[in-house]
Amino acid sequence: MTISLRPRKQKKLGRASIAGLVIVAVLIAWGIGFLAFVSAIPESVDDPAGETDAIVVLTGGTGRLEEGITLLSEKRAKKLFVSGVYQGVDVQQLLDISRKAPEELTCCIALGYAANSTLGNATETAEWLADERFKSIRLVTANYHMPRSLAEFRHVMPHIRIVPHAVFPPQFKREEWWQWPGTAQLILMEYLKYLAATIRHGAEFMLAS
Repeated sequence: MTISLRPRKQKKLGRASIAGLVIVAVLIAWGIGFLAFVSAIPESVDDPAGETDAIVVLTGGTGRLEEGITLLSEKRAKKLFVSGVYQGVDVQQLLDISRKAPEELTCCIALGYAANSTLGNATETAEWLADERFKSIRLVTANYHMPRSLAEFRHVMPHIRIVPHAVFPPQFKREEWWQWPGTAQLILMEYLKYLAATIRHGAEFMLAS
């Protein structure tokens, strides 16, 4: 008596084909998402002259603090909140770093020391905004960091109006980024962190509903 193994082989091949299609679909979706993420990295400031209740600067990159203080000196907002400041740094030191006159600005700058991540920045800022009863912010961070920052901030504070205000580090080559290994690696890392934040937001929504 002969037992045919062909059906089992066909089943295994069928499952392998389905798994292969799933992997291909995931890779295509990942690639499309990556290109969409790259296109979301700002190349300019869309609303450079508008006013908000506060300016929020996320520390950690070139030109962010200087831009925030410049915006405050131009009276684009009532106050400036700097999130993620190292312990021990005070307003006077920040003003010295930015080389701005302290007498006009010291009273209007608040510092946050609790944040050590972008999610921490959003949480810390939300608490400060609630205390100040502010409803709108101009968010200052590097252009490559802006998509993830907006995702975290909008998730934590959905009722706050957020105006993105990117700064443009000279070492980050937005145009033809694929020709610059450092820029390409930075974009890839930001995209992976952005995906992780998006998955976390979705999980939190599912648990809450």
